[in-house]
Amino acid sequence: MFSKNDIIDLEITGLTNEGCGVGKADGIVVFVPFSAVGDKLRCRIVKVNRSHCYGKIEEILTPSPDRITPDCIVFGKCGGCDFRHISYEAELRAKDMFIRDAFTRIGGITPEFLPIVPNCNENGYRNKAQYPVRKSDNGETQCGFFAGRSHRIIPCESCKLEPQIFGDIKRFILDTAKEYKISAYNEEEHNGVLRHICIRKGHYTNEICVTLVVRRIVPQLKPLASSLVKKFPDIKSITANLNKDKTNVIYGEESQVLFGKAAITDTMCEKSFSVSPTSFYQVNTPMAEVLYKKAAELAEPDGKTIIDLYCGAGTIGLTMADRARSIIGVEIVESAIVNAKENATLNNAGNARFICGDAGEATDILVSEGIRADVVIVDPARKGCDERTLSNIVKFSPEKIVMVSCNAVTAARDCAFLERNGYKCRTVQGVDLFSRTTHVEAVILLSKAYSE
Repeated sequence: MFSKNDIIDLEITGLTNEGCGVGKADGIVVFVPFSAVGDKLRCRIVKVNRSHCYGKIEEILTPSPDRITPDCIVFGKCGGCDFRHISYEAELRAKDMFIRDAFTRIGGITPEFLPIVPNCNENGYRNKAQYPVRKSDNGETQCGFFAGRSHRIIPCESCKLEPQIFGDIKRFILDTAKEYKISAYNEEEHNGVLRHICIRKGHYTNEICVTLVVRRIVPQLKPLASSLVKKFPDIKSITANLNKDKTNVIYGEESQVLFGKAAITDTMCEKSFSVSPTSFYQVNTPMAEVLYKKAAELAEPDGKTIIDLYCGAGTIGLTMADRARSIIGVEIVESAIVNAKENATLNNAGNARFICGDAGEATDILVSEGIRADVVIVDPARKGCDERTLSNIVKFSPEKIVMVSCNAVTAARDCAFLERNGYKCRTVQGVDLFSRTTHVEAVILLSKAYSE
């Protein structure tokens, strides 16, 4: 076994789904961030576990054919991008393999794997950003992104994954906050005012909402908002979100509108959507349209009763409402359900019903009502579905289950449960909404197994 600070030669032969390169030396597995398959490295051991080690690159002896020169000065520091050191083609191959490995190795499932769909824009695709603001040890205001697995801020003028205007708005807010003597939050001492700057933009409408997460509401926030709107006329909503707690959670429970309205509007799949600052809404609108259209192709919603679990602002279900008999959406975030009901009205979807509650509890209620579904759509958070929700999905007895997942590992686990309970995983397809990161969406079709 190696010791910390040992220098070894290592060839990278694979990638983990967290983006680390993997190699073996003297029979020991070594994980190396920001390496590429085919790299031959001189590597320093930085952490030793019983069965494996972690290393960092000291020198690239022979670069992988997949390697490219990173085009961002904070790459490898900011905790955001993972793959700016390899070609996009190599990134897509890696993500396709992440999905296949999860289903075959973890889930023990062998569906038909369809080719991964590439992102139409490798850069500038994000419609949402959240920037922590902190007071540094020397008293200066810092704003940017947290370094990986830490709360150390890496200042970043502009991020290549975001529209240029996000960086412009962020800098203006920081300059104006300094002018109005709005202090930055000090995490250690739990004082100061401004904790986060959050920006959201409608991809097609160009409407922008800005949320200032603050430890307390101060009078200077109003004139700051007025200055901001004069500078950036596309801003249609500015809110102050009050978070008084010493917590890692970004948003508090209380918000105050400083300018305009409480939400912005955007269009997706030719539907209009109202989106509040805290509602779930896919961060890559054009590729979300691709994803949702694929989900609709699999669901074949014509004349069907559809239950849409983890529905967020109602986007997936409402894009199918014109064709479906009825839509029942379930979401635990109250503001998202408010948006979903508004969105149903905006799109004349009188056949849509939305329930605010935990997926397990809400599906219990629907089961007790004797609800049956032709199709169940599931779009959970990274942790996937709990067994209670999955059991209730089976009780709905849908002919089809369409799962949209941002975590192939938990999706494979949940599909394995459904396969043990009368369903067959038919197809799995990756859709890349998050270029240059390890994240990838998958859209999955399950249907009743019958006697196969």
